[in-house]
Amino acid sequence: MSEAQPHGAGSGAGFATPDETSPAGKKVLHRAIAASAMGNATEWFDYGVYAVAATYITANFFPGEGAMGTVWTLATFALSFLVRPLGGLFWGPLGDRVGRKRVLALTIILMAGATFSIGLLPTHALAGWLAPALLILLRMIQGFSTGGEYGGAATFMAEYAPDKKRGFYGSFLEFGTLGGFALGSLIVLLTSIILGDEAMTEWGWRLPFLIAGPLGIIGMYLRNRLEDTPVFRELEASGELEPGASSTLKDLFRYYWRPMLVVAGLVIPLNVVNYTLLSYMPTYLEGTVGMEANTVLTLMFVGQLVMMLMIPLAGARSDKIGRKPMWFISLIGLFVMAVPMYMVMANGFWWAMLGFAVLGLLYLPQLATISATFPAMFPTQVRYAGFAITYNVSTALFGGTAPMVNELLINSTGNVLMPAFYMMGACIVGLFAVWKMPETAGASLRNMKIPGIKKLHPPGRRS
Repeated sequence: MSEAQPHGAGSGAGFATPDETSPAGKKVLHRAIAASAMGNATEWFDYGVYAVAATYITANFFPGEGAMGTVWTLATFALSFLVRPLGGLFWGPLGDRVGRKRVLALTIILMAGATFSIGLLPTHALAGWLAPALLILLRMIQGFSTGGEYGGAATFMAEYAPDKKRGFYGSFLEFGTLGGFALGSLIVLLTSIILGDEAMTEWGWRLPFLIAGPLGIIGMYLRNRLEDTPVFRELEASGELEPGASSTLKDLFRYYWRPMLVVAGLVIPLNVVNYTLLSYMPTYLEGTVGMEANTVLTLMFVGQLVMMLMIPLAGARSDKIGRKPMWFISLIGLFVMAVPMYMVMANGFWWAMLGFAVLGLLYLPQLATISATFPAMFPTQVRYAGFAITYNVSTALFGGTAPMVNELLINSTGNVLMPAFYMMGACIVGLFAVWKMPETAGASLRNMKIPGIKKLHPPGRRS
């Protein structure tokens, strides 16, 4: 397998990275960005809707439980993450054998279909225990499909992007993340304002979930219009694909356990901050600080919109100075500012806006560089599986559980700053992982090695 090739080179013209300087190449790149980001937006639309509609979910599926009703709602949120590693184990090796595009077309339909179905569920008042049981089942289906969606979308984006601009183009995957979350928050806010709290609790909460159906269809259409990534097609043509799932997993754990540990360490702060800041914040500000629901939704939407506008700039900056400096800046900044900003947020709307903005902007250097950093940590033949499995195991343990852990910590200690302390602990783990992480900015993905870790090349495979 050749090392880094100039654009237009490679094992064949058909496998060249799209040339962003030509109209045709730019069009292909834009379609790849849209196809990747749309799936991520659909995934996070669900999480956004569920997070900001937590009070309505509690009222309809876990009523009469007092404070524990909220814990049950957050536990159901966390439960979907427990099956994400299973999704990674299933979809990851499959994506490395049959292609990224085919798997991503399936995962987006499963994910959107499960979200749509939540909007059709009977409530506890109508079906008793069956209602929360069905909710849990659909959340598990979402988690299983998401186990292949995110790793695949990031891999797809990274393998289409030019090496020197992978940070910039990859940041649009997270633009989709924030876009989906912001859209979910906005729709819940608008329906709440239009319908009122009583109608929203009774039936209006269903509407945001039902919108996921059309979003999934659009995403599948965009993905089906593209060929698979040039990097994957080149590997396929060379006959270097792993022969089966068992060999993929064997090679992954035998030769690439060190990058798996590094990625897992990076994912801990990434997800603790993400789910504390984006998913748990509405519950925190309403339940702990005492803000009104519509005020919180407005704050979340404005904050996410600002983050969306800034994220391409952060991605482009990582192409200039590298991924490691961006992560160091983010982790150190969050460690220092977490407690002060949580203390500020308790003083009213504008102070909460300031605190959320500061923490959100400090988080951006991590968020903007995920799809540029993590896929480059694994060679092509195990890239999808390595990313999907590692990311989802770490996310299951420290991501989806973050809202529930934060709520339990506050309830058990009475200290409203526990989310900030939890964030700080995660940042310490992340700093050690960044120290061990190789710099991958500008490195080619058209090889079977990892930049900076040459000894992990499997014996007998070409370099």
